[in-house]
Amino acid sequence: MTTHTDTPTTAEYAPERPARLEWAKHAPEVYQAMVRLETAARKGLDHTLYELVKIRASQINHCAFCIDMHTKDALAAGESVERIVQLSAWDESRHFYTAKEVAALELTEAVTVLTEGFVPDEVYDNAAKHFEEAELAQLIAAITVINAWNRFGVTCRMAPGHYRPGQYK
Repeated sequence: MTTHTDTPTTAEYAPERPARLEWAKHAPEVYQAMVRLETAARKGLDHTLYELVKIRASQINHCAFCIDMHTKDALAAGESVERIVQLSAWDESRHFYTAKEVAALELTEAVTVLTEGFVPDEVYDNAAKHFEEAELAQLIAAITVINAWNRFGVTCRMAPGHYRPGQYK
């Protein structure tokens, strides 16, 4: 019987799909560069805000591995279950987030999706009202980095469910 590793139940679950490619093993220099980029991008950003941004971008990109990782890291850092649950519908649940967090989530969606080919002025201007220029530059870097991680995770079909908080720190 196949069961999810973290769920104490006898219910039968679909089998876990294996990863397509262990990209970090085959491109270690790229992986190490990504780790350095990640470290640089998070400097100066509030940890809670950083995790919310990573979770939201990962939700949009359907990166189950990153959703698993960053949700667990956020919970371990003290983020509430309620705010994480509401994150997929944050626009309808704005009262769970500060104005600064809402601005960051708006910017995260605009940078992640780019459906119009650009980040709308009103989204950027709202973020610029809530972040100093250096912090805004870090936020844009953080959004860009999680989007890159998501592309590795989704393309290589990295399996969620095995990450432990702080595992890669």
